[in-house]
Amino acid sequence: MTAIKKVFRPLACLVLTLLLPACSHHDRMVVGCKNFTEQIILGELIAQQIENKTHLPVERRFYLGGTYIAHQSILAGRIDVYPEYTGTSVTAVLKETTSSNPKAVYDRVKSEYERRFHLTLGPPLGFNDTFAIEIRGEDARRLHLQTLSQSAQYTPQWRAGFGYEFMERPDGYKGLVATYGLRFAAPPRIMDLGLLTRALKDHQVDLIAGNMTDGLIPALDLFVLEDDKHYFPPYEAVPIVRQQTLVQYPELKAALDALTSKISDAEMRQLNYEVDGHKRDVKEVVREFLRKK
Repeated sequence: MTAIKKVFRPLACLVLTLLLPACSHHDRMVVGCKNFTEQIILGELIAQQIENKTHLPVERRFYLGGTYIAHQSILAGRIDVYPEYTGTSVTAVLKETTSSNPKAVYDRVKSEYERRFHLTLGPPLGFNDTFAIEIRGEDARRLHLQTLSQSAQYTPQWRAGFGYEFMERPDGYKGLVATYGLRFAAPPRIMDLGLLTRALKDHQVDLIAGNMTDGLIPALDLFVLEDDKHYFPPYEAVPIVRQQTLVQYPELKAALDALTSKISDAEMRQLNYEVDGHKRDVKEVVREFLRKK
């Protein structure tokens, strides 16, 4: 019996630990984000904005993995707010087909998140981080390629590299290859998002799915193929917030509203490059950006 207690007690503590975060951080704001550079920047941006505009202390719970983990974390109350993209919300979370109209997608996600999850969307931050299907600039120039449709005749000789989530999500790999009739020389390599651009530049792969606001695209002479069949929906960056948190801390709304349309596509690309290209500290980069704004 003693031995059973010794096993059971730590297990019970673990269960309690998993259950407690939903109601244990009432005295602070918990900001989360996924595990790639842009998300870390946006998470830090939201955290510093809250610190600057409210009396609330902020805890950062970054590197939460992909969309599913971030979404489950805010549903469980382990975080209060995190940055998301409207196209990701409507396809990967709501599992719905979507339109190409950014406002229609935003309104749909906002209404369904409030109805289903008791979450709400803050205002768009100003940029659209759609997927970017990238090849090397030298290949685009040599083959005179501009669009994804044009690339289909060459992909049977190419190797592709994608992140795990892109392979699994409904607006990812399967729909892309079906829409454009893409075939590759071998099954796609599944890689960490942070390794994709370097793998492309170093000829380990020939085509990748990155982000349109990736600062390394111009720095590494990469080329984004035009999504000429409009496969990808709009991916406006927005804060996702627990409604309960907004009720408890109404000052949070004003702090987030002040970020409305504050970041352009070009500015987000530059912020990403400051971190990925110049290896600068995220907190310093964000602090400098907010000071200028």
